[in-house]
Amino acid sequence: MENKVILLNHGSGGRLTHQLIDSVFASRFSNPVLEQRSDSAVMNIGGERAAFTTDSFVVNPLFFPGGDIGKLSVCGTVNDLAVSGATPLALSASFIIEEGFPFSDLERIADSMAKTALEAGVSIVTGDTKVVNRGKADRLFITTAGIGSFRNGRACTGSCEGVKPGDVVIVNGFLGDHGMAILAAREGMTFSADVKSDCAALNRIIADVLDKTDAVAFMRDATRGGLGTVLCELAEDGGVGIEIDEKALPVRKAVRGMCDMFGFDPLFIANEGKVVMVVREEAAPLVLDIMRKNPQGKDAAIVGRVTDEASKVKMKTVVGGTRIISMPAGDQLPRIC
Repeated sequence: MENKVILLNHGSGGRLTHQLIDSVFASRFSNPVLEQRSDSAVMNIGGERAAFTTDSFVVNPLFFPGGDIGKLSVCGTVNDLAVSGATPLALSASFIIEEGFPFSDLERIADSMAKTALEAGVSIVTGDTKVVNRGKADRLFITTAGIGSFRNGRACTGSCEGVKPGDVVIVNGFLGDHGMAILAAREGMTFSADVKSDCAALNRIIADVLDKTDAVAFMRDATRGGLGTVLCELAEDGGVGIEIDEKALPVRKAVRGMCDMFGFDPLFIANEGKVVMVVREEAAPLVLDIMRKNPQGKDAAIVGRVTDEASKVKMKTVVGGTRIISMPAGDQLPRIC
């Protein structure tokens, strides 16, 4: 890495991101909590288990159909806590603002954050504000961190250790909406006005499932890199195989059309309101029923199963063939969150 430089794709969530983390950060910051490699760090604080996470948001544009950078920053951190099995409690928010940024836009974003936090049942309790010279940042960057607690007896679902062959892979709805909404807003595509970001806090729908069954083996929110990256990470880290069915993937016609037009794969398009759950096969009907009673899960579907073919993800295609799914090196669409 000595003579190399950071590329935009190093922030994509794909193979280059993993290489960056392993070569620069993980080797230097190594400790048992960091080595969990989940969306939230799970640790003991004062004799109680807690989840802690942090995330930064650099999305372009700041406002898009279905959300904005403020809503995104709250939902992203709430969801990272929730998919670890924790109940989100409180957030921090840090703002880096470029000189000349309109007060009206900042107030609009702050209003959006306050509304989203209220709906998710969390409080923004601390933060920081920095202003940099004009031209030294791209308008506004937000970093949020969050802490959550575990209810008695609730397991951590951020680790893939409990996943085993025969388990079922479930997503709570349509894939790729966020990525294509960002693309449409970025490129001014008026014909795609019906495509909106799925940006949403998932803690309530996840809690509904966890409160009624202990058969959830693993969860992850499919943000950067989409469903495909989540499944590749699960297969590699868990040493299992995964087989998905292309016919079962819930993708809107408009999203699929945009992907076809630009040569994107819906499997690897970002989402901001989708949880990937791996559950025991016998519990799948119950989980689907619970999800479908929630507006955020009315289109929930089983998309695949865990197999014993170690560290490999396959997809049965609509034409009857089989395709190997590999984690991309970079991102199809940068600065998506």
